[in-house]
Amino acid sequence: MLTVDYDLLDLRPGMRVLDLGCGEGRHAFEAYRRGAEVVAVDWGQQEVETTKRWLGAIAEAGEAPAMARFEVVRGDLLHLPFPDASVDRVMASEVLEHIPDDATAMREIFRVLKPGGRAVVTVPRYGPERVCWALSDEYHANEGGHIRIYRGDVLRARLATAGLVPGRSHHAHALHAPYWWLKCAVGVEKDSALVRAYHRLLVWDLTTRPLVTRLAEKVLDPLIGKSFVVYADKPADEPTGPAATGTARAFGAVGQPERSTASR
Repeated sequence: MLTVDYDLLDLRPGMRVLDLGCGEGRHAFEAYRRGAEVVAVDWGQQEVETTKRWLGAIAEAGEAPAMARFEVVRGDLLHLPFPDASVDRVMASEVLEHIPDDATAMREIFRVLKPGGRAVVTVPRYGPERVCWALSDEYHANEGGHIRIYRGDVLRARLATAGLVPGRSHHAHALHAPYWWLKCAVGVEKDSALVRAYHRLLVWDLTTRPLVTRLAEKVLDPLIGKSFVVYADKPADEPTGPAATGTARAFGAVGQPERSTASR
């Protein structure tokens, strides 16, 4: 399930792209398949290991172009272990809502981007997320959970404060909003026949991508899309400045990540 539109991100083969807060790697996988030099970053050790394993499987299956490379790094989004102006694209999908100091995370995105580079940030959309919070504290009030709900204009303003220039935006995953409303209504951890049935619908949609659900999401995304997605550029005339104190990294052989460390 992809939230990012790679055409709007203007991701091209050979570009170096960071996937920040990569989770289990869904956006990193697609970038790798498109021929990018991908660095997937997450603080969770399990997430790092899972992403590394699946990227390796993609490489072994020959599903990525020969020029594609990948690396998986355990790192802190508030202290990214990369030099200034060192990457072409940054993806931060469904992660900023978990970070207390989101302003520093946005400044780090700005710092590592090359002048003229582009970032994409996705967060839960205000309306659908507010419904979830109203229905259930269990949904968000837990360790590592969502600590804020962004309005679109607020997210744009914060990205602009970090030095980025917000551009196009859209919404995604309208079919997922009712699923989470149901889970919050009956209890996030409780078993429910209705929730199970809706989950089967989502799995069917993800695996078969039928025309009926694609059309439904196209119509419903502007109304109840679960995610808000905004693309933002670093000005092309931005001076690069001195190298950051983070550790510079070089990619190893195609499809083979180097061992990486990062401070938190």
